[in-house]
Amino acid sequence: MAEHVSTHAAEEDARNERILIYVNGRIVPKAEAVVSVYDSGFMLGDGVWEGIRLYEGKWAFIDEHMDRLFEAAKAIDLDIGMTKEQVISAVSETQKANGMVSDAHARLMVTRGVKTRPFQNPRLSQQGPTVAIIMEHSKPKIPRPITLATVPHLRGLPMTQDPKLNSHSKLNCILACIAAQKAGADEALMLDVHGFVNTTNACNFFIVRKGAVWTSTGDYCMNGITRGKVIEVCHEAGIPVYERNFSLVDTYGADEAFLTGTFGAQTPVGMIDGRQIGTGQMGPMTERLRALYKAKVAAS
Repeated sequence: MAEHVSTHAAEEDARNERILIYVNGRIVPKAEAVVSVYDSGFMLGDGVWEGIRLYEGKWAFIDEHMDRLFEAAKAIDLDIGMTKEQVISAVSETQKANGMVSDAHARLMVTRGVKTRPFQNPRLSQQGPTVAIIMEHSKPKIPRPITLATVPHLRGLPMTQDPKLNSHSKLNCILACIAAQKAGADEALMLDVHGFVNTTNACNFFIVRKGAVWTSTGDYCMNGITRGKVIEVCHEAGIPVYERNFSLVDTYGADEAFLTGTFGAQTPVGMIDGRQIGTGQMGPMTERLRALYKAKVAAS
């Protein structure tokens, strides 16, 4: 069996031992970047986050990431205590402190903050939010196409935990990933509540059939920024693209499959449930979309 890889596998970079991290207005060395054990995020997964990527001095689509962060915070009734401009400024300050110009990834996290007692009620979070930015030198290193396994864990209904929410509560996705790895795959392919193919535990999922690009309706998955940009570049390039319900039968017979996410952009999928997808390597449509996406980032 091939060694496991991940959509977030990155080249080793010794500089990451010396990074500076933003925590509540201070930029401190990695060893000093700590939060309380009473923090709502640590204790209950009560918070929201964004991943953003630095290309040639620019944080790709940062305004859209900020819109999504603030929309998520509003949805869970969390006051970030900063404006979008102030959050972007904090990202820029952290970037400058680390001397980063490209090939960097930032994880921006906001929790409900420190609790007065170790219980669930959000009213116990009385000290204001915790805001942290981890910024690393990070160049994707995916030595082969990803393998997926379908798992029993579903992307659920919005009245349970809305899968569109980029929350700290990721246990459902973590359990899906564990199940896939127990089955010998790298990551999990997750279905929606109706049994249609939806997303993976970490990324949005696409297939290519007869020159057309398919992805899920978006009803039960994260509204990925990269997902949206791939749909955009398809429209701009005249490539047929469909947001639709489709099954595992459609998926197994696809010519290509790939994943989208802020970190890896477009990651090829070579095998699903032991079935080779297309040639098992990156297909021509995936390669074309990678080039179109790269051009869109450069033009942003």
